[in-house]
Amino acid sequence: MLEHLGPELFNGLVLGAFYAIVAIGLSLIMNLTGTINMAHGSFMTLAGYLAFAMISRGTSFWFALLVAPLLTVIVGVVVERTLIRPLYKREPFYSLLLTFGLSLVAEEVFHLIWGANGVPLSPPANLSGTVQLGFMSFPAYRLFIAGALVVAIVALALFLTRTRFGLRLRAAVQDTEMIAALGTNTQVLYMVNFGLGIFLAGIAGVLAAGLLGLSPTSGNALLMPAFVTVIIGGMGSLFGSIAGGLLIGFAISLTTLFIPAASEVSMYVLMAIVLMIRPRGLFGEEGIFG
Repeated sequence: MLEHLGPELFNGLVLGAFYAIVAIGLSLIMNLTGTINMAHGSFMTLAGYLAFAMISRGTSFWFALLVAPLLTVIVGVVVERTLIRPLYKREPFYSLLLTFGLSLVAEEVFHLIWGANGVPLSPPANLSGTVQLGFMSFPAYRLFIAGALVVAIVALALFLTRTRFGLRLRAAVQDTEMIAALGTNTQVLYMVNFGLGIFLAGIAGVLAAGLLGLSPTSGNALLMPAFVTVIIGGMGSLFGSIAGGLLIGFAISLTTLFIPAASEVSMYVLMAIVLMIRPRGLFGEEGIFG
């Protein structure tokens, strides 16, 4: 069984990176606007289906990987401006209900357009083989996914910590009223912040579609683990989302290897243990992207 440990740890790394990037998008939206975006998984699915539609019409996978998330951002911004924006000053319960309803509507739309059965989204041919790393071989596409998600997370961290707009976003999380008093258009901040979270979801959605295929509910399968990731890592912590995602990925992979029957509940057990020790999560700092 030990010879399978390395591949399982690698699979846990890929799975954890997926959870982390989705959780970061959720955290960005929740911490600034208070919106509990239950439609986040639907935006992932939308990006996957848009990429599938483009590839089916002859475009390259690389073009679809870039354009599909951007098109999803446009849809997300329209939803934010027209439906979610009026709820910013109300209790989070209202946005939760709204976005949950949106996810149900989106699922039916996907069903009507692309059918109830899953559709395959094949990765490019040069990523279809395996890569030999001496002591074991790994699927090339999974290695690409791990690298792409790491690049996306690092780029986001640099944006939030090294750019003027990113610093304004972080400041708005701590004190929106002060930022508004200093002349910053907070509505633009809300819109860009929401779009950034959707863009991360779109990237994850396209990459996951190439690995797992597509169905109307495929994005929602990653949503609950992403919420658990946010809770374990701690609300407001970028590093916490990364650490929480990796912990969950490794926990699921290892329990799949040693105790397969417990793989589904392992992340909830991990969440319970963390919350008993750290009620705010591992790196939770209320309202701070740290």
